[in-house]
Amino acid sequence: MVTSDFHMHTDFSTDSKASAEKQILSAISRQLTHICITDHEDYGYPTGNFHLNLPEYTRKIKELQTTFSDQIRIELGIEAGLRPDYQKEISSILNSYPFDFIIGSSHVVQGKDPYNADFWEGIQEKEGIILYLEETLKNIELFDDFDVYGHIDYIIRYVPSGQRFYSYSDYSDLLDAILKTLIQKGKGIECNTGGFKYGLGHPNPHEDLLKRYVQLGGEILTIGSDAHAPEHVAYDFQKLPDLLLSCGFKYYTTFHERKPQFHRL
Repeated sequence: MVTSDFHMHTDFSTDSKASAEKQILSAISRQLTHICITDHEDYGYPTGNFHLNLPEYTRKIKELQTTFSDQIRIELGIEAGLRPDYQKEISSILNSYPFDFIIGSSHVVQGKDPYNADFWEGIQEKEGIILYLEETLKNIELFDDFDVYGHIDYIIRYVPSGQRFYSYSDYSDLLDAILKTLIQKGKGIECNTGGFKYGLGHPNPHEDLLKRYVQLGGEILTIGSDAHAPEHVAYDFQKLPDLLLSCGFKYYTTFHERKPQFHRL
């Protein structure tokens, strides 16, 4: 049984209206014992959104840690949108606050988010996926200030055709380079059940990537719902033990003070 959700958002993030209290109460109602709130900081986002009020965010999460200390363990986290053109600014933010856990993610590629239609203008879907994976690899090579890389195949959620399946073999060189670089740097990946919520039929990343990560020697795997609303906390977590065991995992990971802790599936 998975009892930790290490990727969730609150109204500190531009794209969520859920209070931190409601997200926490939802986690408690689902019998979770351990969560990490990981609100968005996307420096240089094209619309100017996704900037955290970090002093207030930190103060609030610390307050809630005390309030709910006898019901659930709460870690202070962040999901940082990594970009080569803002490396100095992003690294400064990540090293200025006492985060327990940092998700590094790729949301913006060449100044555009695949979530938005303008990313796809004038390019084929496969070309867009390659651009996204190339940018992800570059981010992983440049940054050391994160613990796991989030939803490695995030872009699949938003391909214009609605085709939610892709073949690992079509992108194996890039995907292997991403996974090998993460392992070499001592970083992990996440199993993000947002893929189920978006109708992919798979988590992000796809099971083929999860299996390949294990084959290459990867061990650090956090579990997250990517919930932006209380009803999505721990989304479809009941599917994960069998799925992850079939991929070769024996443990999943939580973090405290940036140090991994392993829990048997």
